[in-house]
Amino acid sequence: MTNSAIRSKSPLYILMISVHGLVRGKDMELGRDADTGGQITYVVELARTLSRHREVEQVDLLTRQIEDPAVSPDYAQAEEEIGSGARILRLPFGPRRYLRKELLWPHLDQMVDRCLHLLRQQGRLPDLIHTHYADAGYVGQQLSLLLGIPQIHTGHSLGRPKRAQLLASGRKEQAIERQFNLARRIAVEEEVLAHAALVVTSTRQEIEDQYGMYQNHDPRRCVVIPPGIDTSRFSPSGRLPPDPHIADRIKRFLTHPEKPMILAICRPDTRKNLQGLVTAYGTHPQLQQMANLVIVAGNRDDIRTLDDAQRKVLGDLLFDIDRYDLWGKVAIPRHHAPADVPELYRLAARRRGVFVNPALTEPFGLTLIEAAASGLPFVATEDGGPRDIVANCRNGLLANPLDPDAIAVALEQALANKEQWRQWARNGLLGVKRHYSWDAHVAKYMQAVRHLLRRDRKRLRRQLAFTQHADKSPMPLVRRMLVCDIDNTLIGDREGLKELVSWLRQHAGSVGFGIATGRTLDSAVKVLKQWRVPLPNVLITSVGSEINYGPKLRPDSGWTNHIRHLWRRDALVNALADIPALELQAQENQREFKLSYNVKPGMMPPLKEIYRRLHQHHLHAKLIYSHAAFLDVLPVRASKGLAIRYLAYKWALPLRCFLVAGDSGNDEEMLVGDTLGVVVGNHSPELAILRGQEQIYFARGHCASGIVEGLKHYGFDHEANPQLEKEALA
Repeated sequence: MTNSAIRSKSPLYILMISVHGLVRGKDMELGRDADTGGQITYVVELARTLSRHREVEQVDLLTRQIEDPAVSPDYAQAEEEIGSGARILRLPFGPRRYLRKELLWPHLDQMVDRCLHLLRQQGRLPDLIHTHYADAGYVGQQLSLLLGIPQIHTGHSLGRPKRAQLLASGRKEQAIERQFNLARRIAVEEEVLAHAALVVTSTRQEIEDQYGMYQNHDPRRCVVIPPGIDTSRFSPSGRLPPDPHIADRIKRFLTHPEKPMILAICRPDTRKNLQGLVTAYGTHPQLQQMANLVIVAGNRDDIRTLDDAQRKVLGDLLFDIDRYDLWGKVAIPRHHAPADVPELYRLAARRRGVFVNPALTEPFGLTLIEAAASGLPFVATEDGGPRDIVANCRNGLLANPLDPDAIAVALEQALANKEQWRQWARNGLLGVKRHYSWDAHVAKYMQAVRHLLRRDRKRLRRQLAFTQHADKSPMPLVRRMLVCDIDNTLIGDREGLKELVSWLRQHAGSVGFGIATGRTLDSAVKVLKQWRVPLPNVLITSVGSEINYGPKLRPDSGWTNHIRHLWRRDALVNALADIPALELQAQENQREFKLSYNVKPGMMPPLKEIYRRLHQHHLHAKLIYSHAAFLDVLPVRASKGLAIRYLAYKWALPLRCFLVAGDSGNDEEMLVGDTLGVVVGNHSPELAILRGQEQIYFARGHCASGIVEGLKHYGFDHEANPQLEKEALA
């Protein structure tokens, strides 16, 4: 069967993620704040257009659910249909109120978990995950790692170029970091670039100059796909009658409203360089004689109620207007609706004006395409995407955004030659039609996706087989989970192990398999290979301080972030260094979140004494003493039992759907509680105290034979125990 035939029978499910800003399918509040801009338009229109493609069945756009009286109740809706086969899904995570993107980082792991719950509820995994901007890139990378699904990423804007431009504009590095948290963002961007199967960019310059600033950039995994534009909204001035209300809103600011317009539409954001634009206009009297300046910078009722960054931008603009005495020459309307934007372009075109985008950095420049589709030439920053747009549309000029004189000269040139202006207007209309329609964008997008999925042949395995080579994780779809210790529990009886592995293969897809061990990850993988045990779906190692997922041993960064709480590794080493009975084990036994000691028999003080010592140093840790010979020091949130409970939450699987098997005191914590426990027949004496407890079965068989005996005791399969199935799906 050909790939084409397979695709026709299995149309794609694409999961898009765009975390920040205000996202809805209609009446988008573009420019309301620094986070609600062109990216919102792009992701919504891409989702809509993709859903109409013959090879796509469903497109879900995941974003944040916001319950805040300061914003529309639309953003609190859990689901919004935006077309046939396309919807916006809003997931609650973090505070209910609206937050700017720089404050969302601590809450993104919770979004990962909510996404996993959603996928379990609907019982279907996406074929692709497409993320937008660094915050969604982080979420999508975790999902991609956990699920084995390819990630496509679009950066929209990047931290390194942004920091470089802000430094060049005179901002101090500490102030930049305090406002934008760029160190964290750049680190995430590096990780996403190292992992993503495909990076979608708007321009070749974006690949070479902007992504080229990153260590993990690989041009071979990048593809240029210019964004599309809704040409039904943006059209030349002659096709629609003028809207007098829009003109009146601008007219009231101006002494000579009939003059050509220099139009700027953007968010009140430092990067948009509006101050540089006003300086260019204010220091060139000839330009003031030629045209009025109209700045549409978001919406406001009272500048004093805006956030600090927007308040500063608009305040500086007003100060500069007064400084250069531009009253009557500059219009800064307080309000505009998304529906007003096309008419603003047409109004500027009717007055033979020009659009201007002086941004410090512009990855693409969607407003330039909108202006071109409206028959309006432009002057734009020479940084980023405008280079490609000018090359394709031949309808304007580029200028250095850091040089107000260069901006002014380009604007004068664009306004002075009427014949050139008319030619640019015609060129722009043709260029948009040829290069920037949504249908053309999606056609190229799907071509790249087909190539990606052909490379990822394992995507075609719809059956999530329990093999060492299965790529997609079955975790979101499993209904029960077997987790067992390795030494003297899973291994030790070859015949019983052979029977257990056969049972696991028979129940692949509905029963997941995990191990929980004190061994390090490398040691656990090595011993499993020696005993010919297929790599588990989940590996809890180093006494519960690490969680990885097979077969690629993908780490669970959510668990890492969770157990990092109160952990001060170096301080703990120093505090325990003067206890003579403790000797650090070899380096290979030490981990980022685990300190392992050998204990000299009869010399170690009681655990209570060690805890007291740690508290005196304001340190927090969990001490696990085993076999009267070893002491493991862990974060307070780490252990095998807590790791299993974390998995139950993360994968939305009730604890009664976990069957846990062990043989020694180290396993006690994961055996008790709501899990179904199995104590193998060769257990250590310290587990005898659990005999008779509810949901703990003492098997007669040793090692894996005892596990198989426990599986039969609990009826741990769908047919034998429908109640477990019902609870798993609840």
